[in-house]
Amino acid sequence: MEAQAVSLQEALREQGLRLTRQRRIVVEALDRAEGHLSARDLLRLARQADPTINRATVYRTLALLKSRGLIDELDLLHLEGVGHFYERRVEGDHAHIGCPGCGRIVEMRTELAQDLARTVTERTGFAPTSIRIEVRALCPACQASAA
Repeated sequence: MEAQAVSLQEALREQGLRLTRQRRIVVEALDRAEGHLSARDLLRLARQADPTINRATVYRTLALLKSRGLIDELDLLHLEGVGHFYERRVEGDHAHIGCPGCGRIVEMRTELAQDLARTVTERTGFAPTSIRIEVRALCPACQASAA
């Protein structure tokens, strides 16, 4: 995944929003994340910086970031149950490939979403605002152990 030029905190500031200290801690944890985080993961990380942060603060912060178009909420094929995961919205299209054997998630750059958006518009007149591509596939290690 490519590094982001502007942090979530800076992006919110650019949109004219001030952050409380606890909300800033949650946003910083998302900025530092190297993978997809569940709300539970995010709460755990935020509590490392401030043990008084509660679940409601995490969910309100996630809702704010989603409403501002700064993060995406993903179900990632429900590989780890029914929870949702959050990631920083990135430029360019990518697909999530998830292994049902071990739960590993890999991201892959692709032009498939652009092609699909163009096809949807041409055939239906609809103008897609969001396309997600998720593929369930056995990773090489799980293929080897299944053989």
